[in-house]
Amino acid sequence: MLRTSVSRIRYVAFVTLLIVAAGLSAQEAKEPAAAPVPAQIVAARKVFISNAGADIVSQSLFKRAGEPDQAYNHFYTAMQTWGRYEIVSSPAEADLVFEIGFAAPQFYNGTLTSYGPHFELRVLDGKTHFLLWSLTEPVDGAFRKATWLKNFDHGLDNLMDDLKKLAAPSVVSGEPSKK
Repeated sequence: MLRTSVSRIRYVAFVTLLIVAAGLSAQEAKEPAAAPVPAQIVAARKVFISNAGADIVSQSLFKRAGEPDQAYNHFYTAMQTWGRYEIVSSPAEADLVFEIGFAAPQFYNGTLTSYGPHFELRVLDGKTHFLLWSLTEPVDGAFRKATWLKNFDHGLDNLMDDLKKLAAPSVVSGEPSKK
């Protein structure tokens, strides 16, 4: 009887040790490394900004508001303010092409029709014209013009934050900034 109790205690202690060891190794497991950002984005110095326009819904609203190229104009100004890249006047001079567009696709959520306005930014290699990256940032809708402008600016700020993170040198690879 004593031998059975000692065996059970050893068994329980062994199982407990295995559970604790498994828990510790799970805590030490590292998350997979982030996939690399194309080197052209980090190394680029010159960009050309291309106006990809807006879908028909957005275009008609921008025209009624008196600024048919609102997404392009505001993005261009934000890029100038940032100052990370030199903005050039032709794609042939550019390391990257930033193609900015705006869309507000219509969708049905089961009860009513809604719109999903958003910025679309495509980052293309200036030499090969190959798509390197794509960013999309939603813009909350609004009924009042002042609210729309605030939401539009907030969406653009978020897009610029995404681009700044993307264009920053990788901390993991230790690449220095090439400004």
